[in-house]
Amino acid sequence: MTDRSPLAPAAFPDLPTIGGVTLRVARAGYKAWERCDLTYVELAPGTAVAGVTTRSKCPSPEVEWCRDAIPLGSARALVVNAGNANAFTGNRGRAAVEAIAARVANHLDCLPSDVLVSSTGVIGVPLPIDKAEAGLDAAFDAAPCSWEDAANTIGTTDTYAKGAQVAAIIGDTRVNLVGIIKGSGMIAPDMATMLGYIFTDAAIEPALLQQMLSTANSRTFSCITVDSDTSTSDTVLAFATGAAGNAPLVTMDDPGADAFATALSDLCRQLAHLVVRDGEGASKFIEINVEGATSDESAHRIALSIANSPLVKTAIAGEDANWGRVVMAVGKAGEPAERDKLSIRFGVTQVATGGLAVEGYDEAPVAAHLKGQDIRIGVDLGLDDGRATVWTCDLTHGYISINADYRS
Repeated sequence: MTDRSPLAPAAFPDLPTIGGVTLRVARAGYKAWERCDLTYVELAPGTAVAGVTTRSKCPSPEVEWCRDAIPLGSARALVVNAGNANAFTGNRGRAAVEAIAARVANHLDCLPSDVLVSSTGVIGVPLPIDKAEAGLDAAFDAAPCSWEDAANTIGTTDTYAKGAQVAAIIGDTRVNLVGIIKGSGMIAPDMATMLGYIFTDAAIEPALLQQMLSTANSRTFSCITVDSDTSTSDTVLAFATGAAGNAPLVTMDDPGADAFATALSDLCRQLAHLVVRDGEGASKFIEINVEGATSDESAHRIALSIANSPLVKTAIAGEDANWGRVVMAVGKAGEPAERDKLSIRFGVTQVATGGLAVEGYDEAPVAAHLKGQDIRIGVDLGLDDGRATVWTCDLTHGYISINADYRS
């Protein structure tokens, strides 16, 4: 990994064990690096699965495999390959996924469709089946590892391992949820984000887990952007082993369902923020709140227009209170907006309203706000009650340096 992001948390969190989940890592050698790059997660029989995948029109074979497997609702294993995205690789790529699933299925005596597969890294290079199979054999024999080991192993340009945990009460039973995620660049999810995996010991039906994950995703993973580029491989999977022994959740009317859904959304938000805080070259974490739009969907599109603007992002990197760039980004979004009803604030300071700068506006508190690491931009369109929040980071020369040398 490269130098740790200045926005990174102080340390990897202490995450609880999840009953029915065993983590192992190995080195398949997908790239010329001295590190583990294959993660193998064994799941107890009866584990439920849900997931969301990229809306890219050029998805990887792994994404297509998961799309077919998720509706079946059950999982026995997860395999994540780092260093090779296996995307845009035709039939050879599909054959690699099938070989991985078959080898794990033979090892566990389960169906290939019970094996979920993800890959991340360089696009256009077929995943070598011999390395994948040798890596799996090494993982089968490896000692169980920690959450931090697994989080490090799924990373590519990430500068730190990302993990989080929450808990909920279902009836009289405490259930735990743990998540690990990777992502740093090519981040503009139109579904989920990069590669993220959530594990819980709760007992919950797959259909309800899918409903909850899709809802959480729409408010978290699909509300972040680093560089406006949507990956071919973006996948978020949630696995529920049932090891906690709670009365199974079947519908949102069941006792504890609301608490679990809230906890899941909280976990997804934590993970999404960790990705933005590791945005390639990032030095600022930016929250953009849009209100007063004609609909929530319109507010979301306007917020993304601001978040993806190179001019806005470079202004923030330079700690320049150039609110005119926010006006520009609102205007180009193609959504309903009226110049003379528009208001903009940086932090808690109102800088523009009614089509003009605020009379007597003092830039000093805004300049002070922009010197911090956590930046807030607020926009009120004054049209209706639509609102949305999006999170992004600034754009620095570090982003260029990382991506200009990505394949070398």
